[in-house]
Amino acid sequence: PIATNVDGIQVCEIFPRMAKHADKYSLIRSVYHTAAAVHDTGHQMMQTGRLFQGGIEYPNIGSVLAKLRGPKGDVPPNVLMPHPIGNTGGNMPHGQTGGFLGKAFDPFVLNADPSDPNFRVPDMLPPDYIAGVRVDRRRSWRTEIDKSVSYFETSQDAKLMDATFNQAYTLMSSAKAREAFELGQEPPEVRKRYGMNRFGQGCLLARRLIERDVRYVTVNMFETVFNEITWDIHGSAPFSPISCYRDLIGPMFDNAFTSLLEDLGQRGLLDSTLVVATGEFGRTPKINPADDIGGAPKDRPVTSQEVAATIFSALGINLEVELPGPQGRPFPVVDRGVQSISELL
Repeated sequence: PIATNVDGIQVCEIFPRMAKHADKYSLIRSVYHTAAAVHDTGHQMMQTGRLFQGGIEYPNIGSVLAKLRGPKGDVPPNVLMPHPIGNTGGNMPHGQTGGFLGKAFDPFVLNADPSDPNFRVPDMLPPDYIAGVRVDRRRSWRTEIDKSVSYFETSQDAKLMDATFNQAYTLMSSAKAREAFELGQEPPEVRKRYGMNRFGQGCLLARRLIERDVRYVTVNMFETVFNEITWDIHGSAPFSPISCYRDLIGPMFDNAFTSLLEDLGQRGLLDSTLVVATGEFGRTPKINPADDIGGAPKDRPVTSQEVAATIFSALGINLEVELPGPQGRPFPVVDRGVQSISELL
């Protein structure tokens, strides 16, 4: 470990830039869960605050925010990039959708690599053969058809479809929305500071989206644990060696995360923006006070629900608020009795 700019706090030596910014973040070293030790369950709990049970898919935290607060202007309220998390071995949902809130509250997914020299957001611009006036004309026709079909006045499915259509049209027709995704407007030295890789450019794009009033942005560092060097290195064959932390993944995260903090701070946005960096589980390291194998914290254990509650509280959402749940029954944003992490707030 290496010392940081805060007395008494150390971080791993693969994060030298984070060591210089320790006054800007808090570390939670005791997050744990007791569910199955597989990636999928960890993803569910860290992205929704709950483990999926009884066939219920819970909404992503950003989807809850989109439901309760809605968009600000022409930009979507909840953006996920570059791609959703895919195969992590368990073939279970990862908690990245609107869940029981419906597809209208799914995040807007980039589905593109922002580090690609030819990067563009799919479907952000209409095809050349229907650009401009033809797009507006098609929207006008659709509106007239909707008015003439009573189903579209009453059906909940149709209302959700309409919301999705309107969001897509807004993204295509709004110069502000399109401009938010124009990474080419950034100076080359800024792009290099974040790192010319998928995660680095994703964090830079996240900053641009936050500047333009997107409420919630998720940047996935990896999409799968297969055929990629990820944090799940294991350290021995057939997996990647520990040196990949030092030489690849550590610098990738260190540069992108600290650049995001620096830029948000310089723009006066850090005080109003909650930046959360999290994984889905760890590998029983024998450090810190813990059980015999270093797998469970002894002091101040923190659950994923408490993490979610803290995020909601920081965003100004009352933990007693109820969502329209499955079969129309009310569903609290977090389970009754779950509290925020008071030490952070």
